[in-house]
Amino acid sequence: MTAVLVLNADLGPLHRVTLRHAVRMLLREVAVVHESEPDRLIGVYPMPKVVRLVSYVVTRWRFGNGPAWSRAGVHARDGRRCGYCGKDATTIDHILPRSRGGRNTWKNTVAACTVCNQRKGDRTPAEAGMVLRIQPSVPTWHALAQR
Repeated sequence: MTAVLVLNADLGPLHRVTLRHAVRMLLREVAVVHESEPDRLIGVYPMPKVVRLVSYVVTRWRFGNGPAWSRAGVHARDGRRCGYCGKDATTIDHILPRSRGGRNTWKNTVAACTVCNQRKGDRTPAEAGMVLRIQPSVPTWHALAQR
């Protein structure tokens, strides 16, 4: 199934949706066809490549402090690679352990493989003699969407 670009009413790009979702938007009259495939129809509508929303949607969240912390987000930010050894990551490791007051924040967590997470245990990386290969950071919406 092809993806259809959704534009805001001011012609700023918002996101992509499936063709099925785009047709539903057209039927509900919340969007209009902005660009279409030549000589292809879906019912009475031309097959959309790009749809434009009829009314403006406020996207203040896209320019705020960034996305909220999540396990899936940490894995996406780190490319599903262990922050210690570079192998496939399956868990999340807290740099400052939760037992010592570490929190679920972007800068305190990295993706980790099970072996490294168990080896580090309830210690900081320095105490465990382990070196972080990446510097944890707060990702932007754009960076997470790219992955």
